[in-house]
Amino acid sequence: MAITRRQKEVLDFLSGFTQRKGYSPSYEEIAAGLGLNSLATVHKHITNLHNKGMLQRSHNRSRSIDVVSQRAPKKFTDRLPLMGRIAAGKPVEAIETAESISLSEIIGSREVFALEVHGDSMRDEHIVNGDYVLVERTSSAREGEIVVALVDGADATLKRFYKEGAVVRLQPSNSEMAPIYAPAERVMIQGKVLGMLRKYA
Repeated sequence: MAITRRQKEVLDFLSGFTQRKGYSPSYEEIAAGLGLNSLATVHKHITNLHNKGMLQRSHNRSRSIDVVSQRAPKKFTDRLPLMGRIAAGKPVEAIETAESISLSEIIGSREVFALEVHGDSMRDEHIVNGDYVLVERTSSAREGEIVVALVDGADATLKRFYKEGAVVRLQPSNSEMAPIYAPAERVMIQGKVLGMLRKYA
């Protein structure tokens, strides 16, 4: 799942602190460790990471922030989490929602999530504003595949993926829009599109 650069810094700090100390940090220690002036900002990052399933919190004990291991993928059920909206135009920060959608298709053992498309840069692929794309979570992609890409650790976008030497081209399927070029080290693949759902009612 797409997370922001700051959220990754929070995760890394939590993991490192817990490994060193044997217990999780307080909000004050997180703020001090990351140079944040506001405990409300820390709370926002912790809540977002908790909602994304990357942290666990126990409200009946202190120092109760635990990092969830991401090694074991979640098995497919009859409902997929609707993680938020993904840009199909100018990249925007991915924001999670607490919704889900039900599917009757068998996706198998792959770890799959859904994103709602915002924008029309993929319209020539018949993926338009308001559609839902089904995304297999993966960090790699082949040339020409439609991917969810994170640029500079914060901006998520839906594009076709092409590697051109040390540069990645994120190609829209809309002749009115220009591709996005970025150094390969600034682009992280979050998943590749398996299919699309559209509501007409």
